Amino acid sequence: MGPGSDEEHHRVQLSQRPEWSDVTPVPQDDGPNPVVPIAYTQEFTEVMDYFRAVYLADERSPRALSLTAEAIEFNPGNYTVWHFRRLVLESLSADLHSELDFLERISEGKSKNYQIWHHRRWVAEKLGPESANTEHEFTKKILSIDAKHYHAWSHRQWVLQALGGWECELNYCSELLEEDIFNNSAWNQRYFVITRSPMLGGLEAMRESEVLYTVEAILAHPENESSWRYLRGLYRGEAALWVNDPQISVVCLKILRSKRNYVFALSTLLDLLCHGLQANQDFREAVDALKTSDLDKHDTDLARTVCSILERIDPLRANYWNWRKCMLPQQ
Repeated sequence: MGPGSDEEHHRVQLSQRPEWSDVTPVPQDDGPNPVVPIAYTQEFTEVMDYFRAVYLADERSPRALSLTAEAIEFNPGNYTVWHFRRLVLESLSADLHSELDFLERISEGKSKNYQIWHHRRWVAEKLGPESANTEHEFTKKILSIDAKHYHAWSHRQWVLQALGGWECELNYCSELLEEDIFNNSAWNQRYFVITRSPMLGGLEAMRESEVLYTVEAILAHPENESSWRYLRGLYRGEAALWVNDPQISVVCLKILRSKRNYVFALSTLLDLLCHGLQANQDFREAVDALKTSDLDKHDTDLARTVCSILERIDPLRANYWNWRKCMLPQQ
């Protein structure tokens, strides 16, 4: 029964419960003259006074476990209470499946509380691989509400590495991206899977199929920065391969020729040029078609021209593109 619940008014005070009659509460010590004392509720104060008593006595009993649940209901961010709860759970050899039920209930409305996730990881680790599916379903439930939930993604990645469940993870990422191709967290998870899964063979083995997948995503939504960054990541440590792969230059050229949402295609072209791409006449014509009267039309250097266009069409990063232009070797 936590604060604000329908049952709060029916809560029996600990001092009125027979099972706590032998315990002397330990009040919080704020010193003789606290400057700004916190206005705790009477219920919260009582629970914490009794908790201090069992904590100081190191009482690892069923009633102590129950008391930690009440304290957590009032304040789920109290690290000491969670820590002591773990000690009690271990001492009692408690049913950790029931503990997962408790965590699911306490997580409602509080899913961004770090202590809850830390405790859940501890429970899952104790249960071992048998809990992998439960943890994946739990994080999936959280992510269906908040697709960018940091704690849920972090926990999911830990579960994959520690407990398993890689089999369906790439399909899960595809489902999320089908729902929202701009979901940067799903792109990040996809990269995590293809580089970490022991079942897929690593980045080199996955590169060809992933490039095809990403190019399709880029052609459908060329304004999506996540897919462009993912494409670049597929060539991590392989700059020469990235520059010389015709799939990269072709997708850039297609977007530039469309003259729509071409900021990332243009910035990718700039990076390719800076890494040694020898641009052909098709690229020069496509870039020339993007010039306007306020650009330096007599500049024959393709990379400098690209920077000038980016200065104009990407004003939030105009200074950056100007800096990139200044860093180019003088012709």
